[in-house]
Amino acid sequence: MARNALILGCGYVGSALAKHWQSSSDLEVTVTTTREERLAELGSLAKQAIVVAGHEEEAMRSQLKTAQTLILSLGAKRGDSYTDTYLKTAQTLQKALVDNASVQQIIYTSSYGVYGDQQGNWVTEETPAQPANDNGKILLDTEQQLLTLATPARHVCVFRLGGIYGPGRELAHIFRFAAGKIRPGDGTSPGNWVHLEDIVGAIAFAAEHRLNGLYNLVDSNPTPSKQLLDWVCAQANLAPIQWDPSQPSQRGYNARVSNQKLRDAGYTFQHPSVITP
Repeated sequence: MARNALILGCGYVGSALAKHWQSSSDLEVTVTTTREERLAELGSLAKQAIVVAGHEEEAMRSQLKTAQTLILSLGAKRGDSYTDTYLKTAQTLQKALVDNASVQQIIYTSSYGVYGDQQGNWVTEETPAQPANDNGKILLDTEQQLLTLATPARHVCVFRLGGIYGPGRELAHIFRFAAGKIRPGDGTSPGNWVHLEDIVGAIAFAAEHRLNGLYNLVDSNPTPSKQLLDWVCAQANLAPIQWDPSQPSQRGYNARVSNQKLRDAGYTFQHPSVITP
């Protein structure tokens, strides 16, 4: 008998995950969107595609009655409130899961930004989070809300993602507007990145092995910003980027994020470094 998975939020990550499961597992996948015009596109990736907003408790309750695996791959659209997109969805989910005996695994994609400014030091899942802004605090509150939903029969895995790159979101495209310009700081602050294929791979791994708790989902080599951008510009024939140490960096997070816990759980990264030979 096929198992059912519900992907709540089907943007860049959710769509790739649905496509992966469509071709490589016996999961019957339902995907959701908040935009009706995307139904035809998403319908080709899953058994069914439906319109559901994060605050719609009854609609969510109905879909969860037959789902064993729930993926929350949420993304705040420009102008949308982080509270509405993330925290209120988690709060609605808590209500919708009352008396639910079907859902056995919840996987949520969060952000390593919740660590805040750690002065460039290594951090693990045991490091206390210290978000640098309101959005980061909301993401942390959402994590904590979801982790309370774990029971002996239901595991909750929270992935703290690095900066996402991959097909359609290539590094040269991400940094093209910075080429030839001056950036504040000296470029020594580490970047924590993760390829789309590893996000999909890690989510599928977590679903299969029923991971529980916090996991950093970043590659194995936090690369200094200057080193990465020099490499990207050289690879893409872009004008080099200059750095001005007299201007303080405006980044709200500065940490080297360890993925050791996820690797110890048995996951092997397909893209262990953002810089490739």
